[in-house]
Amino acid sequence: MEQFITFASNNGMLSAVWVALVVMIIVTTIKIQMSPVKQISSQDLTFLMNREQGVALDIRNEKDFKAGHILDSLSLPNDKITKNGFASLEKHKDNPIIVVCNAGISAVKVANDLHKAGFARVSVLKGGMGAWTGASLPVTK
Repeated sequence: MEQFITFASNNGMLSAVWVALVVMIIVTTIKIQMSPVKQISSQDLTFLMNREQGVALDIRNEKDFKAGHILDSLSLPNDKITKNGFASLEKHKDNPIIVVCNAGISAVKVANDLHKAGFARVSVLKGGMGAWTGASLPVTK
């Protein structure tokens, strides 16, 4: 413990950066846990679609969607979302909606926007299509 205190006092800037990183990780973890939008696995997506009439919303561009997508998923690329909003999804407002992108990163913003628009059950596929295909799950063209 004494060595740790000596190191921290001799390397103030490095110690401050380390503390800042730890605080950022803790804040991000708490933010994710408190968010109304949850990240779900490929297995959970399959369960929601099969048992609860869930809707997989693929926000990738048309080219990627046509190259391969989850069976029965809806395509709504980001450029159409900004133009028309979520009008095409109104009939699915009470169903679980799982937003799918390439890696699970850009889907979070769209999922938060969906939640703000009044969609109650919104989730994100953790890892996106990369996780889906990595698990050797079927895609359709």
